[in-house]
Amino acid sequence: MSAETASPTRTVRPEEPGKARATIGAIVLVLLVVGGGWLSNADWGKLPDIFTEGWRYFYLMLKGLVQNPFSEPYSEYWSAALGGMLESISMAWIGTMIGAALSIPMGFLAARNVSHPVVVQVTRVILNAIRTLPELVFAIILLLPIFGFGANAGALALGIGAVGTLGKLTAEALEGIDPGPVEAARASGAPGSAILRWTYWTQVLPEVLAFWLYRFEINIRASAILGIIGAGGIGSVLSQAFRYREWDFIGILLFVIIVVTVLVDTVSGAVRHRIISGTGTSDAKVEQDAATL
Repeated sequence: MSAETASPTRTVRPEEPGKARATIGAIVLVLLVVGGGWLSNADWGKLPDIFTEGWRYFYLMLKGLVQNPFSEPYSEYWSAALGGMLESISMAWIGTMIGAALSIPMGFLAARNVSHPVVVQVTRVILNAIRTLPELVFAIILLLPIFGFGANAGALALGIGAVGTLGKLTAEALEGIDPGPVEAARASGAPGSAILRWTYWTQVLPEVLAFWLYRFEINIRASAILGIIGAGGIGSVLSQAFRYREWDFIGILLFVIIVVTVLVDTVSGAVRHRIISGTGTSDAKVEQDAATL
């Protein structure tokens, strides 16, 4: 046996990557955070007041929750809180439907495998511009001068704000479809509208529905913020309570917002999981049902 065949092959261990870049990046990040806190001109000496004054305000808000909800004026507080929350949910739902309806054509126009490159670029610029502007800007600049204060302005602001996000997500979902059904439909001579309906849209519909539900959750939280500037909903009620320092009423309003938001997130999350994952029927169940036929 020769020496070449007798000696085992020696494996060269790769060099361990250097940690200098990660260390420098962490140091720069810490410096940016510290510098940002210093430039904010915050009075950090009052930071311990959070544990003293903060508990006092928490106690004042908690007093409203432990009172009899059927006594005066707490019955009016609970009625106003539930009514404002219902209006916020209505604003969020209408805004989601407006955003969903407008995002469908925008998504097709922004998809690279559907539209012409020039159309794609123009549409994506529009969607990017919409996403850069918060709903507050749409409500203040565009809608309040036209519709005035109220839920109509808030719902339209939420709808326009949703177009940017939903249109982008719809376009990305369309770009990730299986091209096989599209090629088969084109080879069979199907018209363009039928191809878009039965090959593109059918494949992305479950994912797009999940996007709509997720946007509905976001719109509920955003509707409370819009109400502070007079766009209706529970935010308007909360703004008035803050103005008059009604801390027990504020506690009730915050409690309603938190509970309803958590419930909507839980239900919406379960529905999204069901839409994306399907019914979850196991193979054994399918075989059992087939055997009984």
